[in-house]
Amino acid sequence: MTIGWGIISTGRHPDVKVVPAMKLAADTNVVAVYSRDLGRASAFADRHGVGNAYDSLDALLSDPGVDAVFISSPNSLHAEQTIAAANAGKHVLVEKPMAVSVDQASEMVGAVRDNGVKLGVGFHLRFHPGHIKVRELMEQEVVGVPSMVQGQWCLGQRGAVQPPTRTGLSAWWGDPAMIGGASTLMGTGVHVIDLLQYLTGRAIAEVSALTDGQTPERPLEQAAAIVLRFDDGTLGSITVGRRMPDTENDAMIYGSDDRIVLSGTVWESQTGSLDVTSETVELTEDYAREPLELYRLQIEAFNRAVAGDGEFHASGEDGLSVVRVTSAIIESASTGRSVKIEPTAV
Repeated sequence: MTIGWGIISTGRHPDVKVVPAMKLAADTNVVAVYSRDLGRASAFADRHGVGNAYDSLDALLSDPGVDAVFISSPNSLHAEQTIAAANAGKHVLVEKPMAVSVDQASEMVGAVRDNGVKLGVGFHLRFHPGHIKVRELMEQEVVGVPSMVQGQWCLGQRGAVQPPTRTGLSAWWGDPAMIGGASTLMGTGVHVIDLLQYLTGRAIAEVSALTDGQTPERPLEQAAAIVLRFDDGTLGSITVGRRMPDTENDAMIYGSDDRIVLSGTVWESQTGSLDVTSETVELTEDYAREPLELYRLQIEAFNRAVAGDGEFHASGEDGLSVVRVTSAIIESASTGRSVKIEPTAV
């Protein structure tokens, strides 16, 4: 079964990553693109061989060839566009962060449930073979009782005290209301939050955060250090930022029977290595750099879910969980207090 896709937004992410990956994915046909500016939509369509360009979201959602949409618009638009797509009977893969508030994310989950369509969130790190392997090993309890979980995704430019200001169509990244009250947390932090919950199979239950933002003078941070407590008592930490050049973006799990180290796998591309040392497993794997592979695997998995072949394992509920954690981190950074995370009924 071939899935017809509509693209909502003509920004860099769909332009250089997701749509090129869709061209490589099985059972995938990109049939339409939407932008508020018809010229941008038409130029995007010409670059990628897409048949229909729209400057009306309603027109794209009325296109009978569109089975599913990929939403990569500014964060503050994710909820209303997801709900509109669900009401039109379209399945939705929405880019992270899923929404800018817990209430919005809950409404999105409710809308897709009420309309009987699928909702996935663009957590591409779940499709890295090293991360899938670690999830399996954690289910087998190869590290014994976990004690500490760590994750990092940082980047930066040498000599730059602050990252360059985003301008033009990317200027919304500097608007606290549009981005969701945080900068690097919404850029890479949400990926690390989701990854640590995915790898361990545990939910983050409490956070304490320090950032260089979340103040009246500097509302958006560019560096954050977060301490975590998972729901089983396991401790953890996350470091994210846009002021740290030449970083190694890793994830590590330590337990009573030794450790798991993912080196360089927390990135846009499939890359890095896995090293496992435990009482029962000795394993080393290296992953060739494949810039589009994680996105191709993500699209194919969503296609299968739409076709009725299993569930997409980066669901709306997973996205909602990350929004809860992110909101708690922002609150902690703003108030200087640790914040416990209470599940929200949907």
